[in-house]
Amino acid sequence: MTDASGMNAPPPSGLTYPFKMVPEPGATIEIAPGVLWIRMKMPSRLNHINLWLLEEDDGWTIVDTGLNNDETQTTWEEVFSNALGGKPVKRLIVTHLHPDHIGLAGWITRKFDVDLWMSRTDFLMCKMLVLDTGEDIPAAAIRFYQKAGLPENAINVYRRRFGGFGRSVYKLPASYRRIVDGEVISIGGRDWHVVVGRGHAPEHVCLHCPELKLLISGDQVLPRITSNVSVFPTEPEANPLHEWLDSCRKLKERLPGDLLVMPAHNEPFYGLHRRLDDLIDGHEENLEDLHGMLETPKRAIDVFGALFKREITEEVMMMATGESIAHLNYLLSDGRISRLEDAQGVVRYQQA
Repeated sequence: MTDASGMNAPPPSGLTYPFKMVPEPGATIEIAPGVLWIRMKMPSRLNHINLWLLEEDDGWTIVDTGLNNDETQTTWEEVFSNALGGKPVKRLIVTHLHPDHIGLAGWITRKFDVDLWMSRTDFLMCKMLVLDTGEDIPAAAIRFYQKAGLPENAINVYRRRFGGFGRSVYKLPASYRRIVDGEVISIGGRDWHVVVGRGHAPEHVCLHCPELKLLISGDQVLPRITSNVSVFPTEPEANPLHEWLDSCRKLKERLPGDLLVMPAHNEPFYGLHRRLDDLIDGHEENLEDLHGMLETPKRAIDVFGALFKREITEEVMMMATGESIAHLNYLLSDGRISRLEDAQGVVRYQQA
């Protein structure tokens, strides 16, 4: 699960949704000439992902793949039979490393003998995370969550789920074609400009087509939910929230406000700048609420109330803890709070 954290962001306002219908499984909706919208099911609270087909003269480019499971493969086979007009897939672009986006990349690239295009950091990190499957949990990962104050039953859930990332990803190809920020990719005679965002993923690729006034935003900009921005045991001192807020500001500077935004979840919408402002303002308000809560020492799991608008269940406990630590690390980097580890190895945070 990579999104729908339930952050205490203000409700989206000033956004418009031009499409009144969503694609049925195996069907497509034309967004613009040569640009098709597909929707795949997901077995989670976040129950769908949007994927995209971009037409070329002699084939198609796919953007993102859905999870690695039989249902998604079957739905893709319907799309291949019904929507491609007899033309093959020529290229696969993946916006970032999360399984709902890259899950079937290995299957599609092998089926059509095509290259996987994505950013270097996300390709290599995905390779690394897949290798966890079947391995023992590192002691450092357990300590990470113990320091946050997680009870033993929640840590046991983590033990059971460890390695699950790799089970949602078909065997990746051995090589890939790197995408970099600022690159221009020609697809079907139109230029798509690469705009990289960070925070939700290390090097998240968005695609902007000035001619069609479209932005494939992946998880970097979502209209009605906030993307998960977390710290993980592999890099406990990371500051992804700083990267996220910096990316939101840069996207607003680099992209016009009149684009039709094509997100990975929810529906295509207009109102890019307004949504970026909402995301920035929401996180900054959460940071102020969190700072105020730390007048007395708190563990990472004690501050959920400042950040989330719904009850934190066992299902999302690890995600919520990662987001809490991301906000705490942001305040630490600004020198606004301090932290102290007690004799039991649990860390508490307090206003500096």
